[in-house]
Amino acid sequence: MATRKGAASSAPHAADVHDVIRVHGARVNNLKDVSIEIPKRRLTVFTGVSGSGKTSLVFNTIAAESQRLINETYSAFVQGFMPTQARPEVDVLDGLTTAIIVDQQKLGADPRSTVGTATDANAMLRILFSRLGKPHIGPPGAYAFNVPSVRASGAITVERGAKKAVKATFNRTGGMCTRCEGRGTVSDIDLTQLYDDSKSLADGAFTIPGWKSDSFWTVRVYAESGLLDPHKPIRKFTKKEMHDFLYREPVKVKVEGVNLTYEGLIPKIQKSFLSKDKEALQPHIRAFVERAVTFTTCPECDGTRLSEGARSSKIKRINIADACAMQTSDLAAWVGEIDEPSVAPLLTALRQTLDSFVEIGLGYLALDRPTGTLSGGEAQRVKMIRHLGSSLTDVTYVFDEPTAGLHPHDIQRMNRLLLRLRDKGNTVLVVEHKPETIADHVVDLGPGAGTAGGTVCFEGSVEGLRAGDTVTGRHFDDRATLKDTRRGPTGALEVRGADANNLRGVDVDIPLGVLAVVTGVAGSGKSSLIHGSVSGLDGVVSIDQGAIRGSRRSNPATYTGLLDPIRKAFAKANDVKPALFSANSEGACPGCNGVGVVYTDLAMMAGVATVCEECEGKRFLASVLEYRLGGRDISEVLAMSVTEAEEFFGSGEAHTPAAHRVLGRLADVGLGYLSLGQPLTTLSGGERQRLKLATHMGEKGGIYVLDEPTTGLHLADVEQLLGLLDRLVDSGKSVIVIEHHQAVMAHADWIIDLGPGAGHDGGRLVFEGTPDDLVADRSTLTGEHLAAYVGA
Repeated sequence: MATRKGAASSAPHAADVHDVIRVHGARVNNLKDVSIEIPKRRLTVFTGVSGSGKTSLVFNTIAAESQRLINETYSAFVQGFMPTQARPEVDVLDGLTTAIIVDQQKLGADPRSTVGTATDANAMLRILFSRLGKPHIGPPGAYAFNVPSVRASGAITVERGAKKAVKATFNRTGGMCTRCEGRGTVSDIDLTQLYDDSKSLADGAFTIPGWKSDSFWTVRVYAESGLLDPHKPIRKFTKKEMHDFLYREPVKVKVEGVNLTYEGLIPKIQKSFLSKDKEALQPHIRAFVERAVTFTTCPECDGTRLSEGARSSKIKRINIADACAMQTSDLAAWVGEIDEPSVAPLLTALRQTLDSFVEIGLGYLALDRPTGTLSGGEAQRVKMIRHLGSSLTDVTYVFDEPTAGLHPHDIQRMNRLLLRLRDKGNTVLVVEHKPETIADHVVDLGPGAGTAGGTVCFEGSVEGLRAGDTVTGRHFDDRATLKDTRRGPTGALEVRGADANNLRGVDVDIPLGVLAVVTGVAGSGKSSLIHGSVSGLDGVVSIDQGAIRGSRRSNPATYTGLLDPIRKAFAKANDVKPALFSANSEGACPGCNGVGVVYTDLAMMAGVATVCEECEGKRFLASVLEYRLGGRDISEVLAMSVTEAEEFFGSGEAHTPAAHRVLGRLADVGLGYLSLGQPLTTLSGGERQRLKLATHMGEKGGIYVLDEPTTGLHLADVEQLLGLLDRLVDSGKSVIVIEHHQAVMAHADWIIDLGPGAGHDGGRLVFEGTPDDLVADRSTLTGEHLAAYVGA
């Protein structure tokens, strides 16, 4: 026994040798047969220029396969209700553990989704008030703004022996405000935006987008319902006709012998436009909704979303609405003062959640903050909260730029949190560009972007990367220096008494004709100041971090409007219609409807995409591909990179100035490697933002507002961005940038620093002046970090 025990102890246990995630032959997107071993229970950071393949390797290969394998453990019946995922293109994936993805996808913008509901803090508060609130008004649902009160009475038949009817009543007390239905705001519709009352229905009175006079389901239902006179101007309707026109309950009517539902215009508009997430609407519909609908705070609940009963129940003179309106750092202190043994475990769990908010740098958020108003970085950190207290170990956590939106002061805190997850025995994979991020192991992808990337250039320690001859290694210690000369302002944009969110009546003159940078810790009020007081003004082009909406048919050529001049050039050269050169119109291959691939739904199993056999992935009819411009057909042009296309349309037979201008802007923002026909769904976050920037650069506007344009940018690309900002300013534009990156601060002509802290500790102007003065003063957190960065 002793000998056998000794022999066994010298060799590792079979279960202990699986200490790496092994990837062999990964070919997702632009990856070129990548083979790599990633150590488990370590913090591994993936670096490389934008578009080098980091997301393809970490998210689309490792995390995607882990989630697919977990889904396969469920029964086929359950899998039928789950999103299906195809197996990534990779030869071998070994040693995977359960992957938890914490990305920067914005949380749902549903009107009833708040920070509290997204983190379960609200659920715990509701239980707390249902136990300790005075007066007691009911169970936790009585404090929930998502739960309406319900009362019912009647008879039920009990099938037991001889059937008999029993009288029954049902009551449920909910916390929802009946006036605003738990939204906190009520909408008022401006009728002048819906119709022209001087016209009749037959004369085209409706001014609603998409409501054409021959539309069977909309205009004709009203005109031919028999309830209204279609030839009478709307302003001459009788009181009854006006009520039927605007508010009539749904009723069946016959139009040309077809049964249709007629209902008043107001409820119809509310159902078709207002019940949807405004951000998900098409741009022209969204513009109509913004014109036609005004949202005001609900007068009955004063914006708290809660019924009078829920607001009357209090703990220590605080009701649940007051608690949710506090910033979480204050709420944590208030909960800490409650000492009640009967709910001790609940109080412990609630304190841990609220302390996590503070620890992760979100102590300035209130639980009633709508999730749709959070930035990508804030949304990612809110998702992290539920994992910080988790007891799970041997899990793979995957993060996408967790430092996005963080001031240099907060990055150290984020590093500590990532290390805490690792030290619990988890594998942490991070896609990141900031050199301040700590790492046990680094994987550098590149060397370039797009087709020039997709290979592993380096793997090892941070010191090894710094000394290595890769793009990341060479730029690792790059530091922008303070400029010798700075541009002077040509005017000023006066902001007076700005008080949106946490701002304390800020008065500031934002200089025009220069590069002005707005800084401050996360939650100090930067976005509130700029988006609240500047973005809506005439002549201001605002480029935020919102996602680009587009289907798998959308690509850079369609999004930027580049395809229009290209189609016209092809049509003119071949004397045919431009519609032939659209994969969404007459020229589309009938086999794949112009998509290039055929999607096969395999019910319970993952769907499969196969290249269309008819057009071989070219998306167009064979007859269309016979038409040429400069010796190339339309599919060959869409396969070109921006750089190739810029040269192609710049001179010779294919010379097209309108296309060349758009391509020049795409190259300016560092997207020269993108192919014109690459689906938008395959672009990274940084690529999408720069694509928006290139599109807006063509707009006429004197002032550009950029919200953290360095997000997703590699160290080597930041230099190119600074050059672009300089060119914009030198061309006569004013550029205002909300930014945390010290290189942009150092390059600025003028800095506006908000703070000193976040939430109610911020919202004040703590510095305005040149970067040199900020460094010399070192009076703010930004000043201290900028001084350290430039080595002053």
